[in-house]
Amino acid sequence: MNKIFISTNGSRLARAECDENDHCSVEFLLEGTNVRCLAADPHNPNIVYAGTQGSGILRSSDSGRTWQPAGLASHIIKSIAVSPSEPGTIYAGTRPALIFVSHDNGANWEELSTFRRIFSRRFWFSPAEPPFMGYVQGIALSPTDLNMILVGIEFGAVVRSTDKGNTWQSHRKGALRDCHSIRFHATNGHWVYEGGGTGAGVAFSRDAGNTWTQAKQGLDRHYGWAAAADPARPDVMYASVSPSPMKAHSADNAQAYIFRSMGGSTWEKLNGGLPQPLPNMPYTLLTEPSAPGHLYAGLSNGDVWHTADYGDHWQQLRFNLGSIFTAMIML
Repeated sequence: MNKIFISTNGSRLARAECDENDHCSVEFLLEGTNVRCLAADPHNPNIVYAGTQGSGILRSSDSGRTWQPAGLASHIIKSIAVSPSEPGTIYAGTRPALIFVSHDNGANWEELSTFRRIFSRRFWFSPAEPPFMGYVQGIALSPTDLNMILVGIEFGAVVRSTDKGNTWQSHRKGALRDCHSIRFHATNGHWVYEGGGTGAGVAFSRDAGNTWTQAKQGLDRHYGWAAAADPARPDVMYASVSPSPMKAHSADNAQAYIFRSMGGSTWEKLNGGLPQPLPNMPYTLLTEPSAPGHLYAGLSNGDVWHTADYGDHWQQLRFNLGSIFTAMIML
């Protein structure tokens, strides 16, 4: 079965399709479109969503080959999440920080207006992009509880709803306020993982995002970005971490490592063929639900690396996506 990688690429998308012999073809799509985020539909491998700055949400029904408008055209879309338990339900986060939901595959959207009433939002502020307001960088949906939503703000908070967004709990204790990525475990609704630019750079939760732990042992740098976990072992966690935002977002000087933690305590640097340190930031870490031990790392220069043994040994895949900024999905 072919594997397809799609990444944001500045003002376009990159799409690589690889056959079973690892022969890959790369094409660049949506030239001139500023794509900010991507999400695959877990219920249909052919459906992909892209959030843009200027064109709202786009939808593909042919694994990313062609794209059509799917609503919210007047909004800057910073994050998308497709419900793993409710087919057709999609959440979108914007700049400024608002949340929208569609229950019909993007045909119609409504705002979760209670999100505007979170008290701490008056303190959300991001230095990343003018006009320096906080925005929704990540949305995490539980694989076991369709009422559970976690939202990560850059820069501001991780907030939580246990009733599909009707009410919201304020910033959760121990979570990183500068959220760069947030996700539930693929099947375990208790475990959640976050990478961010504050605190230890990585945090995890064992109680569905209510409280969080930042384990710092083994981390010698603290500007985190991607976080992931093995599909069969939620306590096997991965994170990409750089010394600073200036390093992480630089050209060929990220000084980053991919770290692994087994059991939620000590972190260790992964080598096994990876450059030490990585000159380009791993903006994405992807696991395969059906393949424990496998992990893919997408780097800012467009390279993709793969391990099949929990990060002990790595191989660079034989294609380049041009760049990855800052999202990649695999179909």
